Amino acid sequence: MAAPQLKTDSKYDDYDYPTTSPTVQSGHPGHTTPEQDAQVYQLRTQLEQAGYSERLDTLCMLRFLRARKFNVNLAKQMFTDCEKWRKEFGVDNLVQNFEYKEKPKIFEYYPQYYHKTDKDGRPVYIEQLGGIDLTAMYKITTAERMLQNLVVEYEKLADPRLPACSRKSDQLLETSCSILDLKGVGLSKISSVYSYVKQTAAISQNYYPERLGKMYLINAPWGFASVFSVIKGFLDPVTVGKIHVLGTGYQSELLGQVPKENLPKLFGGTCDCESGCPLSDAGPWQDPQWSKAPKWADSKAEASTTIDNEPSSTISTHEPQKASQPSSEPQKVGMGQQAPMGQ
Repeated sequence: MAAPQLKTDSKYDDYDYPTTSPTVQSGHPGHTTPEQDAQVYQLRTQLEQAGYSERLDTLCMLRFLRARKFNVNLAKQMFTDCEKWRKEFGVDNLVQNFEYKEKPKIFEYYPQYYHKTDKDGRPVYIEQLGGIDLTAMYKITTAERMLQNLVVEYEKLADPRLPACSRKSDQLLETSCSILDLKGVGLSKISSVYSYVKQTAAISQNYYPERLGKMYLINAPWGFASVFSVIKGFLDPVTVGKIHVLGTGYQSELLGQVPKENLPKLFGGTCDCESGCPLSDAGPWQDPQWSKAPKWADSKAEASTTIDNEPSSTISTHEPQKASQPSSEPQKVGMGQQAPMGQ
């Protein structure tokens, strides 16, 4: 029996990494039905007719279709909403030119970083929420720059991180494994960070679909499981199945997914990067054997705006720029299709 293969389009598909998903499930690359292949063609054709020519590759089309249960009209609306937002937010310009010079200072309050891989070969993404202090953070940076950094990291997840992991694993990897550390998070902090969290979650959910592989909520405070049991009733069952709520005794389950040598010591692993795990950006994407220059590095951004890479000396504590809401009705899209609170 022939090995499953992705049905590609020579006009848009130029992949230099494996394109067959290890997830043997209908709608995933290499495991599509003739009807789903036809829906990819239909979606792409409609988008071409609407004037779009970028991000029409087959893997991208499949992610938007899966996010909308292969409803072509809803997938088209989601894609066009995303492209509108990308232009307004200046994503192509940001990913090439943004520099987050204040990152070390911000990480003293809110570490959020990619670090090595899990046992499936996916990038591991970590957030520690207990130290968030927006008042102090806004003296270092702005809400706008925090969101800009978030978006740049999303883009870098797509390229070069996931392609490098796919090459090393010799299979297509499209998702990350997320660890959300809730240690130190109390009710007193919820109101102050809610607006920011809402914006980051909207960006993840609406514009970076199908990027969440697994999510571990560790050090969950007392009562959180009860709250989540109510929340998950509003989520897609597929999304719920990816989320694991764990208390302080999380290590055995977490180490079942992430190799001990890849997990920072703080969480029960043995990794202790020389520069500190949060700032190391360690992973296959840093290894010349697996990493290649991202495709966005070869293109010139159309945006003419200049990015101010120096945090202002007069920091505004304004609300983050609101992510525009898609006009189509979501199909019970859940917590960050890709990752928690923004990644």
